[in-house]
Amino acid sequence: MSDNKYIRWFEEITIDDVSLVGGKNASLGEMYRELTDKDIRIPNGFAITAEAYWHLLDSAGVLEDLRKILDELDTKNLSNLADIGKKARHTILDAPIPEDLWDEIKTAYDKLCEQYGADTDVAVRSSATAEDLPSASFAGQQETYLNIHGYHALNDACSRCFASLFTDRAISYRINNKFDHFDVGLSIGIMKMVRSDLASSGVMFTIDTETGFEDVVFITGSYGLGENIVQGLVNPDEFYVFKPTLEEGYKPIIRKKVGSKEIKMIYGRGDSRVLTRNVDVPESDRKGFCINNEEVLQLARYAVTIEKHYSGKSNKAMPMDIEWAKDGETGKLFIVQARPETVQSQKRKDVLETYYMDEKGKVLVTGRSVGSRIASGRVHVIKDVSGLSSFKPGEILVADTTTPDWEPVMKNAAAIITNKGGRTCHAAIVSRELDIPAVVGADDSTEILETGGKVTVSCAEGDTGRVYEGQLAFHKQTTELEDVSKIQTEIMMNLGNPEEAFALSRIPNDGIGLARLEFIINSYIGIHPMALVHTEKVKDQDAVNQIEKLTQGYSDKGEYFVERLAEGVATITAAFYPKPVVVRMSDFKSNEYATLLGGEDFEIKENNPMLGFRGASRYYDERYRKGFALECRAMKKVRDEMGLTNLILMIPFCRRVEEARKVIEEMDKNGLKKGENDLQIYMMCEIPSNALLIDEFSKYFDGFSIGSNDLTQLTLGVDRDSEILASTFDERDEAVKEIVSMAIKGAKRNNKHSGICGQAPSDFPEFAEFLVQEGIDSISLNPDSILKIYLKVMETEKNIGK
Repeated sequence: MSDNKYIRWFEEITIDDVSLVGGKNASLGEMYRELTDKDIRIPNGFAITAEAYWHLLDSAGVLEDLRKILDELDTKNLSNLADIGKKARHTILDAPIPEDLWDEIKTAYDKLCEQYGADTDVAVRSSATAEDLPSASFAGQQETYLNIHGYHALNDACSRCFASLFTDRAISYRINNKFDHFDVGLSIGIMKMVRSDLASSGVMFTIDTETGFEDVVFITGSYGLGENIVQGLVNPDEFYVFKPTLEEGYKPIIRKKVGSKEIKMIYGRGDSRVLTRNVDVPESDRKGFCINNEEVLQLARYAVTIEKHYSGKSNKAMPMDIEWAKDGETGKLFIVQARPETVQSQKRKDVLETYYMDEKGKVLVTGRSVGSRIASGRVHVIKDVSGLSSFKPGEILVADTTTPDWEPVMKNAAAIITNKGGRTCHAAIVSRELDIPAVVGADDSTEILETGGKVTVSCAEGDTGRVYEGQLAFHKQTTELEDVSKIQTEIMMNLGNPEEAFALSRIPNDGIGLARLEFIINSYIGIHPMALVHTEKVKDQDAVNQIEKLTQGYSDKGEYFVERLAEGVATITAAFYPKPVVVRMSDFKSNEYATLLGGEDFEIKENNPMLGFRGASRYYDERYRKGFALECRAMKKVRDEMGLTNLILMIPFCRRVEEARKVIEEMDKNGLKKGENDLQIYMMCEIPSNALLIDEFSKYFDGFSIGSNDLTQLTLGVDRDSEILASTFDERDEAVKEIVSMAIKGAKRNNKHSGICGQAPSDFPEFAEFLVQEGIDSISLNPDSILKIYLKVMETEKNIGK
């Protein structure tokens, strides 16, 4: 321990020193002491203790003055709050830093300069003694000053940090969270700057911020210093990395999204009053990611190491909120802060709240969804802080961006919409804490939405948040996730949208019985695979231009398809890992393929696409073989590169045994060899020939999943889309049940898995009962049917003594 009274170097600080140096500094010291040896880079620095803050107030004799000022506080009156905050800050700013304290600060700064160079640049960061606790986040309540050089600038920055304990938002936050103003002290952290102004920086969480899914690291990043991300001034890049297989040595970047990143914060030009400034990011840089894949994986490894360390210290799981920065001079990655995540980690794990839109309307704006709730109300567009006093409780706040000064108003909003920002911006963080829906990065929402207009804000439809015109009907479903009795029949889930996977994984399940590639291809890719292989054959120039725009940055256009498809499948597969996830290879009909970009030049017009060129028949045909090869590459990437070997592949609409042989050979050519790396391949049993010849099909497949929709259609000879024959289409018909029974018994006879993924058991509990009686291995259901059918299956098993 040094002889300093008011200074502690990071190497002298542990996480137990919160009362002395605040949460931020205690965490920095803990990491510097304990994690540097684990190859995590933390810039060196020192803390000015909270004792120094009280020493400053005592020396200047202003403590009683502050108490009198705060006695006049009325937090419900915004103008009063602003006036009281301003008086309190000026009281501290007028108090000079005591000479003995300043001498210690100068000496410590000189020592830092010896390590990093004369007149070194430092960050001066506030660290409140009630900050960064596991159950309360004071992050962003006080000020940070970047690119500080020399004694004069350092003295000024320290004074401003001390005064920032009484920013309007800090005062309001303490009141709302029942902290006494004079029980909270302020420490200051002074640490070497990482030159991320020349590279990039961001924030990452060891938990999904929207659903609480704990097996991912969620990383955001943008060019320049990190303040813009926190303030919501940029829409950052986003990355998800799957922790379990990352620790096994795989490279599981299961999802990534390019942000617009229009501006970046860099150092000022040398004028001491302009320490940082924002500049435009070149168009070419905006379109690319701010860090490469290896850097994403390295950051994720840092995050996992940090989470394990803090979890070990607290003897319980401790998801973390971590700030990172890349040094543009050295190219190295640094961790500049870590604190406990305080929203998702505090929520009950035994209750699932799911919101559903009961009707849809015109979509006015879209952005990134925050949370999973829905709200409706009157719009109130506020251009700047001067308009905050006119905001009424229950309105929907619409703004370009928000800062901590807006928080007293934000807590009264039904929902929040901002033009700018990503999922770690200020608006997102606060809306999460308040448990209200927010749509951030909605571009021109302040121009499209008008004050007084009624809208519905939905964050319940995946990553994309939607603002609908009018107050639309919606409802909330609350599910008690109690421990349910184990049953023999596996209850699996049908799922198409990867964006719903993390949240739905909390519903009791035995895995995914059907994940469709069609949704991912439509929503994530939008281009016909053959148009990527042979763009030169696309005749529509507009389509060509769109394809070029979407695939910009890919030397191999096919890799765009592979990467995007792999990300969608990996997100679902990771969400349910290590449970089995059955993914059906593409089963578009020719008319559906034709609607994809460039599709018309590769598809023939068929009179009856339902019975035409679809499913297995495409995979080995020259008209689609190269497209199928792209699908196979994507599946191989998920299994071999990301380590998600719980992925099972399924072949749809395989008419003949000879066709089965050809498809298995085609998959083998593309590196997907049945049995290799435990790869299982199933077949959809949805054509009568599949059940009639199940002994022969069993020679090629590991299992069968009954597609009751097509099987009913082809058994009864009924067009499932015909309104006239709707009453005739019934999966419960005895002929359909007979052929379903044949399929189940045939699979069992050949020691193959039998399951069903059609609509019937979700709609008809009695059909699920029939399946259990026949001895089916698994039933795959729509998410909202699982608990109801689960109880029916449990009752049936009990009745038949299973």
